[in-house]
Amino acid sequence: MSNNFEHTYIKEVCNTFTELRSKVPLVQCITNYVTINDCANVLLAYGASPAMCEAYDEVFDFTKISSALYLNVGTLTKEQEEAAVLSSISAKMNNVPVVLDPVACAAIPRKLSVINRILELGRVDVIKGNIGEIKFLAGKSSEVRGVDSLDNGDDALDACIALAQKYNCVVAATGKKDYITDGIRSAIIENGTEMLTKVTGAGCMVGALCGGTAAVSEDKFISTVTAILSMNLAGEEAHEIAKAPGSFRVKLIDCIYTLTEEKLMEEGRITWK
Repeated sequence: MSNNFEHTYIKEVCNTFTELRSKVPLVQCITNYVTINDCANVLLAYGASPAMCEAYDEVFDFTKISSALYLNVGTLTKEQEEAAVLSSISAKMNNVPVVLDPVACAAIPRKLSVINRILELGRVDVIKGNIGEIKFLAGKSSEVRGVDSLDNGDDALDACIALAQKYNCVVAATGKKDYITDGIRSAIIENGTEMLTKVTGAGCMVGALCGGTAAVSEDKFISTVTAILSMNLAGEEAHEIAKAPGSFRVKLIDCIYTLTEEKLMEEGRITWK
């Protein structure tokens, strides 16, 4: 891809980042209980306004007033399951973008049935998972252990493209390299740090950030690249300061807060296809 296209795309990434901080979008999150506080804090640090509204009797109306909806199926209770489906229906009716995080779908069969209900009855603009989860949803063999991917990333981009074309959405697979595609355009991000795998919830936080950027950009491919690149760059910077998981977790939120357009422009290692 020409340098002109690359410059245009990274400029759009920067614009999306700045737009989020200007608009402070309301992001409704139905997410797992292990990481709910981290998702709220990372959205606040990024510049969005999180709301962890998941009560079945409230979610339909709350989705109407939200700028985006983030659905994470990691620790589904029965009420959470029904709330997630109902929220996605409301999002479809009210034109609210939805980010779906299919946590542990390759390990727990029930997850797949819930995901299929959301895809059938509601709307999904972005599917963001680890490489094992995305390959599983695309019908390819994958290596997983519970919520973790053990997959080496072979054919990850092909799996993303197939899934994106099947559901007409953006698909992102995170791992040592991150793969994002809308089925036509693709990006491979090589920023990040192994330390992100040493704290619980890094993937969930990325998903929440995807909800934030989806709220302010019509181009969900660019918005997803923006969120994932932001998390990776913040992780790199945090690891330069903090060398152990506990302090890294705190510094990660700090570095999301202090992230700049200039850092996104100058330090992103992205291959555009």
